[in-house]
Amino acid sequence: MNATMLLKKVDHFSVMLDQILSIITPQHGGTYIDCTFGAGGFSKAILKYPNTKVIAFDRDQSVKHFSKVLEEQYRNRFKFHTGKFSTIGSFIKKNINIKAIIFDLGFSSMQVKNLDRGFSFESKGPLDMRMGINKFSAYDVLNKLNQNQISTILKYFGDERDHKKIAFQLVKLRKNNKKLNTNDLVRIIKNVKKNNNFGKKNVTTKSLQALRIFVNNEVSELTKGLVEATKLLDSGAILIVISFHSLEDKIVKYFFKTYSEKNKNPSRYFPKLDKEDIRLFNCPIKKPISPSEKEILLNRPSRSAKLRYGIRNNKKYSFSKELTEKFNNYLEIERMGLHL
Repeated sequence: MNATMLLKKVDHFSVMLDQILSIITPQHGGTYIDCTFGAGGFSKAILKYPNTKVIAFDRDQSVKHFSKVLEEQYRNRFKFHTGKFSTIGSFIKKNINIKAIIFDLGFSSMQVKNLDRGFSFESKGPLDMRMGINKFSAYDVLNKLNQNQISTILKYFGDERDHKKIAFQLVKLRKNNKKLNTNDLVRIIKNVKKNNNFGKKNVTTKSLQALRIFVNNEVSELTKGLVEATKLLDSGAILIVISFHSLEDKIVKYFFKTYSEKNKNPSRYFPKLDKEDIRLFNCPIKKPISPSEKEILLNRPSRSAKLRYGIRNNKKYSFSKELTEKFNNYLEIERMGLHL
């Protein structure tokens, strides 16, 4: 099966595509950075307009066959790199005039539907959850970290209130020389929460989200990616971020709010500046943009999406430790993975 056929068969929706196109106005041409290529939805939509170029990134090497389709169709206008958010700056030449950078966070429907990758509670394969360019998997996390470490991950990255009970049962099962797999994890979560399941959401969702965030260093990658993107943008360029869960949106909201406030020092690391505009962004809309009712009906997972964006001004700034200081507790949790 060739790449073109694969691209056509993928049941994948680019969230809030119409809203993004209206913000970045590709009809006027320009170079765009797609930081989460996936099946190529955003890139393909932008490239349909003449005089546009796209540089795309994705840490998931399995999407390369999709990128090859666009490389063949749009020669000299499309370039793909396998890389994480934290490395995008190393691939972009400084003299490129970028019109917009787009981040579509979270995982893709393709990753969830591939049960061998272990992103879903329906997975019969190994506990994996690696998006790409990873040093360890969810299997390593549950079979090597101690009870307190597992509990901490579930609590802070998944808001799982039964984190202690779940971690206790997982480690208890491990003591019998049992190597934990996806079925073990799902069964334990369901047993722990069997009398506490009043919502519509699957009871495993929060724990699986927590493990995925930890395995892929999503907090550190997001904070570093936002900084790298800002450094690449000149005055008038746009930074767009779509988030899907509360921790992602907490970081993105704080970032845009902090670096768009006028006549105010966003960080104690800034020198004192009297009545000087130190904004890095202008945010025309303070509240996040949500998908339309029509889109939610067509693509149910889009219901939790939040779009925030800012327009870069001409202020030069070498980033301080502001973001890492603000979210250091989450970054410290991710550092537990250094021992795996």
